[in-house]
Amino acid sequence: MLEKVIMDENSVNRTLLRLAHEIIETNPDDDTVCLVGIRRRGVPIAKKLAENITKFSDMKVMQGELDITLYRDDLEEMSEQPKTHSMSLDFDVKGRTIILVDDVIYTGRTARAAIDAIIDVGRPSKIKLCVLIDRGHRELPIRGDYVGKNVPTSHKEVISVKVPEYDGVTEVVIRKADE
Repeated sequence: MLEKVIMDENSVNRTLLRLAHEIIETNPDDDTVCLVGIRRRGVPIAKKLAENITKFSDMKVMQGELDITLYRDDLEEMSEQPKTHSMSLDFDVKGRTIILVDDVIYTGRTARAAIDAIIDVGRPSKIKLCVLIDRGHRELPIRGDYVGKNVPTSHKEVISVKVPEYDGVTEVVIRKADE
């Protein structure tokens, strides 16, 4: 199975810097940004965005982690038993703008599950979505508010975002799906 690198470490870092600036610019009335990374790879991406936002603005950045496993509507299609992880939010979501952060948006089902999970803990004023890669093929009317890169794909391709915390490298690759 052949992988092709479509974003190297420098490209990913530049994109995360641009996304941080977009978040700063589109939330001028907020003194606090609430970034909630969707486990797994959304969490380190949210941390990098938080570093960039802090570096280039006076905004306070609150961070959280969200595991949407039990909120998915396709649990019966998953081959293994779902694992339960706790949500880690050290702030009240009520009345805040929550920016969900994920690595790739595909069908929109993960984002929908994340929205359900956030609403279960409180009522934010807004929920926005930030994704590093949008690969299209949406099944739900969900789009990213902040998108790093649009990568048109076929259903036979897979986009993998690699981060040092899990993969030892920062890059985005595309490959043919296992048949």
